[in-house]
Parts: sequence; C-alpha cells; structure tokens
Amino acid sequence: MDEEHQPLPTRPSSGRLAQVLAEWKTLALLGGPIVVAQLAQMANGVIDTVMAGHYRAEDLAAVGIGTSLWSPLLLFFFGVLSAQQPTISGHRGAGETDQIMSVTWQGLYIAGASTVLMIALLLSAGPLLPLLGLGDETAAIAEGYLQAFVWGVPALLLTMSLRGLTDGLGHTRVIMVISLISALINLPLNYVLIYGEFGLPEMGGIGCGWATALSNTAAALIMLAYLHYSKHYRRYHLIGDWVAPRWSRIQQLLRLGLPIGASMFVEVSMFGVIALFLAPLGAVVVAGHQIVLNITAVVFMVPLSLGFALTLRVSFLMGAGTPDTARLLARTTLLLGLGIAMVHIPVLLFGREFLVSLYTSDPEVIAVGSRLLVFAAIFQLADILQVTAISALRGYKDTRIPLGIMLLSFWGICLPLGYVLTFTDWLVPALGASGFWLALIVGLTCAGVLLITRLWRF
Repeated sequence: MDEEHQPLPTRPSSGRLAQVLAEWKTLALLGGPIVVAQLAQMANGVIDTVMAGHYRAEDLAAVGIGTSLWSPLLLFFFGVLSAQQPTISGHRGAGETDQIMSVTWQGLYIAGASTVLMIALLLSAGPLLPLLGLGDETAAIAEGYLQAFVWGVPALLLTMSLRGLTDGLGHTRVIMVISLISALINLPLNYVLIYGEFGLPEMGGIGCGWATALSNTAAALIMLAYLHYSKHYRRYHLIGDWVAPRWSRIQQLLRLGLPIGASMFVEVSMFGVIALFLAPLGAVVVAGHQIVLNITAVVFMVPLSLGFALTLRVSFLMGAGTPDTARLLARTTLLLGLGIAMVHIPVLLFGREFLVSLYTSDPEVIAVGSRLLVFAAIFQLADILQVTAISALRGYKDTRIPLGIMLLSFWGICLPLGYVLTFTDWLVPALGASGFWLALIVGLTCAGVLLITRLWRF
C-alpha cells in the first residue's frame, strides 16, 4: 500500500459530511487488506478445526482445547507487539521517519523475549491437560498438538513484529499477501499430515499442529525476503539500520503494549476458560462450543480489522497535529460498527445450522452448535461497538482505563455469572453450556457501554 492511503485530512471548509466520508474511505483503504489478512490468519485455525472435525470428534475436541490454550497467549503477545503500529504511524504523521527503525528493532527484541515465554508456557501446559476432565486419548492428542505447534512460534511472533513496520507505514497489503500464502500452505499440509498421505504417518489432530508450525515458518521467511528485496523498503534496511537495544524505548512500547495485550488476553482467555470449564460436559459439548467460537471469530475479523485501521488512522492524525479530525473519526466510526452488526446478526441467526454443518457431520455436535450460535448472534452489537471504541482509544494511546473496563466486564462479571448459570440452580435451573453464552451477552454489553462512555468523554 502506498502512502496516499494515509493522506492528511481534508480541510474543514469542505464540510463535515465530506470530511467523514473522506476519512471512512481512508479507513476502507487501510482496513480492507487487514480484513483479508485477519481472515487468512484465522483460516489456519478454521482449517485445523474443520479437518479435525471431519476426522474424529475426539481430535476436534483436542484441537479445540489446544487452540483455547495458545490463542489467548498469542493475542496477548500480539497486543504487546501491536504498540509498534500506532507508534510508527504517529512518527510518520509527524514526519519523524528517523525514529521508525529504532521502534522496529525494539519491537523485535520484545518479540524475542515473548517467544521464549510463550513456548515455555505452552509446553508446561501439556502435563496439566488430564486434570481438565478430558479423556486420556483426547488429552494425549491435545498435548501432541501443542508440542508440534510451538515449533512455529518463533516465526509467528517474528512476522507479527515485522507487521508493526509494514502496517505502521500504511502498507497493510503486505501482511495480507503473507497471510494468504500461509493459509494456502497450511491447507494441503493439514490434509497430508492428518490422514497420512505420501507415505507419512497418520497423525490426526497432532498433524494440525505440525501443519500450522510449518506454514508459519514459511510466512516468516517470505516476509523477511520481501522486506529485503522490495524497493519500497530500501530506506528501511533491517540489517543495515540495526539499532541496539534501548531500554527507554522498550519501556515506552511496553507501557503502551502491555495493557493492549492484557485487554486482548482478558477477552480471548475468557472464551478459552469457558471451553475448559465445559470440558467435563463431554467431547460433543466442547466440539460444538469450539465450532461456534470459530464462526464468531471469523465474522469478528471484519470489525476487528476496522478497529486496527482506526487505531492506525487516529494515531496518524494525532501525530499530524489534527486532533479535531481524529475525534470526528473516532466517534463516527461507531456508526460503521453499528452497520456491520446489522449484517452479522441475521446471517448468524438464520444460517446457524448451515454454518455449523460446514465444520462437522455429527448431528449431536450440530445441535449443540446451532443452539449456542443464537447467543453469539445476539451479542454481535455489543461486541462490535466495544472493539470499535477500544481501538479508537488505542489510537489516542489510552490503554490503562480500557484494560480495567475489560477486566471488570469479562472476569468480574461474565465468568462468575456464566459459572452460576451453567452449573448451579442459584438464579435459574442450570442451563449447561448456554449459561456461559448468556453471560457473554451481559459481559460484552457492560464493556461496550463503558468503553463508548470513555471514548465520548476522553
């Protein structure tokens, strides 16, 4: 993406409506490739889930549990590293291009430390899986899946760190292409390794982990090659412009990134913890829950990508010294979020059985997934508005108060309420898996109201 996709704002004399439409066009140019990139990255998880689901329910449950463990960690470290995007975008808006490679290198150092931590945490989780009430076979598959997946973690976090440079400069098509290539590599590898084609052993769900690790490694190598040979990055040589670790700069990125990562972890880990709570209810319930998580995660990529673009644009506008336009954009983008929700809700409601059937042919799993998808459709409005509001606040580098709001809404309200509704008769007769999904509606609504109020008063 060239620099014209991050232009300076139009003059106020052009009219307020023209300003808004011009900024929405900029968001579309920035966010369109991000949507494709996020969907392509999500495709790896979807491919794992669909192909494991058509192999065996036990493998689907195992891959679902494994995914529930690494997804929150990955999003936490992605959030920490995503401090680079608004920082680089702000420097670009202010014309401080000499600061860009310094930020990039400090992000790479953070990515290196994050890699060590993520691998250690995932490997230590394996022996704890039997304690979750899983069957021995499902627990063994989940542990094997994680042990394979960790081999791709260094490449995955390297790619995420380098994305800070490309996205921050407004070149969002780069990660789009890289993500598409990764998904195209992952699909045939999954089939070959799950079913044991070409003389390879039949690995089942464990093969999903190896396929994802290999595709992530390929994506990182392609990203490095592009940055080295592309004419657009000749003035941003990674090796030639090497910058030594600077603790003050690393601290700045961590002060911004840690609350972002923690906010993402709070939300996504909540879904993961719910999956772990539901494990004693059996593989069918876990499988149905996992399918609905995948479906909602896929549709969530559209508002999430809009949020990424909004963060980039608001930080650019603040760096360029146009806070009035930044405020106008932050508030009016809530209308775009509302429009997206009005599309998602009927699609999920009326297409729920068809969507679930794409993942599995098991009628019991389809019944569970179709029931839970009704709740997912209901919370679309609150979920989309809260991610839009928190993304605008990140563009302003306001991350600590939003983190507190997420903690209160998800861990203070949603999880305790969900446990009560699912397993006890304290408020209503125990609802089973539906109880947690009903609590999600309450938690997301609280988060949406509080974050929009914060944005409006900021």
